[in-house]
Amino acid sequence: MPKLIKERVPTPERPPEERVRDFNEVNLGYTFELAKQEAERCLQCPVEYAPCIKGCPVHINIPAFIAKIKEGDVKGALRIIWNDNTLPAITGRVCPQEDQCEGACVVGKVGTAVNIGKLERFVADYAREHGIEDELLQEFARECSEKKGKVAVVGAGPAGLTCAGELAKMGYRVTIFEALHKPGGVLAYGIPEFRLPKEILDHELDKLKRLGVEIKTDHLVGRTVTIEELLGEYDAVFIGTGAGTPRLLNIPGILLGRIYSANEFLTRVNLMKAYEFPEYDTPIHVGEKVVVIGAGNTAMDAARSALRLGADVTIAYRRGREDMTARIEEIHHAEEEGVKFEFFLNPVEFIGDENGRVKAVKFEKMRPLEERDRKGKRKIVGTGEYVTLEATTVIIAIGLEPNKIITETPGLKTNPNGTLVVDENLMTSIPGVFAGGDAIRGEATVILAMGDGKRAAKAICDYIEKKAKAEA
Repeated sequence: MPKLIKERVPTPERPPEERVRDFNEVNLGYTFELAKQEAERCLQCPVEYAPCIKGCPVHINIPAFIAKIKEGDVKGALRIIWNDNTLPAITGRVCPQEDQCEGACVVGKVGTAVNIGKLERFVADYAREHGIEDELLQEFARECSEKKGKVAVVGAGPAGLTCAGELAKMGYRVTIFEALHKPGGVLAYGIPEFRLPKEILDHELDKLKRLGVEIKTDHLVGRTVTIEELLGEYDAVFIGTGAGTPRLLNIPGILLGRIYSANEFLTRVNLMKAYEFPEYDTPIHVGEKVVVIGAGNTAMDAARSALRLGADVTIAYRRGREDMTARIEEIHHAEEEGVKFEFFLNPVEFIGDENGRVKAVKFEKMRPLEERDRKGKRKIVGTGEYVTLEATTVIIAIGLEPNKIITETPGLKTNPNGTLVVDENLMTSIPGVFAGGDAIRGEATVILAMGDGKRAAKAICDYIEKKAKAEA
């Protein structure tokens, strides 16, 4: 039994006063030696019992890859990870590990959990930087064959990319159809550079292409091409169109200028590089005071981006700190950087100036009750007291709904909330059409979408093989 080391080895980070001046990555990741030290903390629970594996939506053999790090075998560690996850440089950066693999870690019961996410990131980064990844790609890249089967994937977000990668590893010929001019989905337009550098995303996308995946951008399925047309050319279709339709607030003043959905704001900043204006022709003026409404990861991303654009930023949330859904690390980084938090404030009106732009937000103060809702959060009631916060820009980050163009497909059944209806194999109401990620869940995490993509790939393989046997 390894010696129990209660406290984790911290990963180096750039100091707040430096990082708020640019969009460069905040966390610097482990060095080789620091990674080996952290890997020593793993108790190597047997695979059949390891709670960390059960807590991982893509079921990476976590004890095994950490054991390889301890041995100094990065290539071996990457091989183990790639068996279940082809995008570790991404998941190691953006997964809510504290709620999943690390949340289940045995070491975390008596100290701090093993830093599984940062170890995963270390393996991916070290392998990429030292040419190890190129060696391993040759092992995983199989000859893609039309005889094996052709699959169309709709959407180049986490679910679609994972499904495509898994199918390519099985030898299927896969084409991804992406509506935007750049693949990645939320990874490209939603997550800021300081959390996920776009060169990392681009490298991971290139890796999928080297596995045989073809990516067609500027293809809006449902308009450019229909699901029915895809089924005429491909053996199966996977829908991973995500949740990109923002929820807005139905309160007075919502149509004032400089009120953004978080989706629009982050797309302008991340995908269209507004922070590099005028080099990129996407200006975005936030002014002196930004109010972000919401308290999830998207709210943190928007707030920290606005801060880097020069604003004084306040996050206003209708509940209390304990009910925030953002990752602990993201909240910590936001506070370190100077983002202010106001709790138990519910927006009731946007107030405009003479030019039709927002100048303030009126909130009702809320009071928590002991009674909890079905999600375990304390219910809140209005107090009849009001407060006003100045705002030159408002960013609304209260959630997203599934994209609607696909749901207009004839014969494709949806739930009342707009998500697609699927069976236990993730097949929709149309035979041969599968779906996963936010398109079936509503807004959720990157890794849950990837878990769906992996499950769907296996189901698609089974479907095509059974169909081929039936036709033989």
